[in-house]
Amino acid sequence: MIRLKDGVAASERPPAPPSRAQQLAREAAQAAEVRAYQTHPDVIALQVERVRAEVDRLCWTGIALGLAFTMANVQHFAAADSPAWSLPWLMAWLLDPTVSLVLLAILRAEQVTARYRVRTGPWVRCAKWLTLAATYVMNTWSSYAAGSLAGVVLHSVPPLVVFAAAEAVTDLRDKLTEAANVAFTIVHEPEAPPPTTKSGRRKLFGDYLAEARAAWTPEVTITPAWIRQVTNCSRGLSPRLAAALAAEREEARS
Repeated sequence: MIRLKDGVAASERPPAPPSRAQQLAREAAQAAEVRAYQTHPDVIALQVERVRAEVDRLCWTGIALGLAFTMANVQHFAAADSPAWSLPWLMAWLLDPTVSLVLLAILRAEQVTARYRVRTGPWVRCAKWLTLAATYVMNTWSSYAAGSLAGVVLHSVPPLVVFAAAEAVTDLRDKLTEAANVAFTIVHEPEAPPPTTKSGRRKLFGDYLAEARAAWTPEVTITPAWIRQVTNCSRGLSPRLAAALAAEREEARS
């Protein structure tokens, strides 16, 4: 029989709102679960891959624009005083693409070798520097001959930016690959399946804390190492569990 209180059935009364401690415990469990996924090596590797793709797009765009800018200068250098649309004038347009295509082929190959941490030989770097140096000389020769410092500066910037980007992008890819590899060492047994409770549900912060609470005795000193021993949690989670359990014990004593 349902008893009435103030004219309202007890079963129909709204549940009491959670206490501040219960709300904080729920938020801590959710934060721990989110962090477990954020620090998972596969998630980190995916984030690195996204950054790598963005870096590649930006660098390739900058290199392509820089080489496009140098094309007109190289054509002017190669054509010299040839009349417009004459055969020498038309053939002069082939000089810069000849150099640029070789450079792009080398950079594209380095994009793959850097991804798998494979070092290329000295001839590869020699060919890359040779193409970059040839592009720089052909861009600035006319300005040097005319004694125009402003022209030298103007026509030096794009080749030098291309040169710096060509060198930097290889190192960046190498470091991004290293970052993805390091991700596999920052978690405890990354290849093992995620811990679960007896019911098959993924273990949350509150589950680990309940295990530690049940295993604690007055003679035990609460440390992250002890937490890992009794709960088999990760090294990154044990300090927070130790702090939470120690706070509970301190509150109980007070």
